[in-house]
Amino acid sequence: MASGLTHEQAEALVQSHDPEHPANLICDLCRDFYKLGWVTGTGGGISIRKGEHVYLAPSGVQKERIKPEHIFVLPFAQSSLPKPGSQRDFLRIPSKEGLKESACTPLFWNAFTMRNAGACIHTHSQHAVMLTLLLPREADSFKISHQEMIKGVRLGGVGKTLRFFDTLEVPIIENTADEEDLTEGMAAAMEKFPDAPAILVRRHGVYVWGNTWEQAKTQAECLDYLFEIAVKMLLAKLPLVGDN
Repeated sequence: MASGLTHEQAEALVQSHDPEHPANLICDLCRDFYKLGWVTGTGGGISIRKGEHVYLAPSGVQKERIKPEHIFVLPFAQSSLPKPGSQRDFLRIPSKEGLKESACTPLFWNAFTMRNAGACIHTHSQHAVMLTLLLPREADSFKISHQEMIKGVRLGGVGKTLRFFDTLEVPIIENTADEEDLTEGMAAAMEKFPDAPAILVRRHGVYVWGNTWEQAKTQAECLDYLFEIAVKMLLAKLPLVGDN
């Protein structure tokens, strides 16, 4: 559902010379994430909430080639909470033919509403995927401790930072055929694991959030490091938790 804004007002939402403007940041960050292998093949994405506006990368496009004019803008206050198949309220819809909002929209809203996050990042990191395959099939979470990079991760993604001796725990949910259908599983895991800064999706990737885009990015990088070293530790038959 489009807003009552004029074309000029809607376009002004994504036009800025400020490199910190969400429409510019999403493009820059997606290029950085592409180089890391996190958003290749059109997968993955990011959403930034600024005040009462939510900026959203489009779905099914080359993330390293996104431009500000491709960004969707939604009001945070929706007529109904975004869920699979629901209609969204839009402040701006890109004019380029074929663009559609990110399939991750209702999952991003989980982070915004349940954690009051300011940004949420979704990656298809191979480290995240491999970790979910190496852990026991019955495991509903990943745990690790005594790693320096844990200190870059926050309780619940938005609280105080963890300490070296703390145990980080990230829940794992099962993948679904359609991205939107992960919404309820993600929400349930966030309720069960209130201190978790992210959600791993088996055979798929990870969702990470933070108070700001900077914190979300920092945590995504720290977590990816921890996922990678955990994979190596598991292959070397080293314990993930404890003083190693």
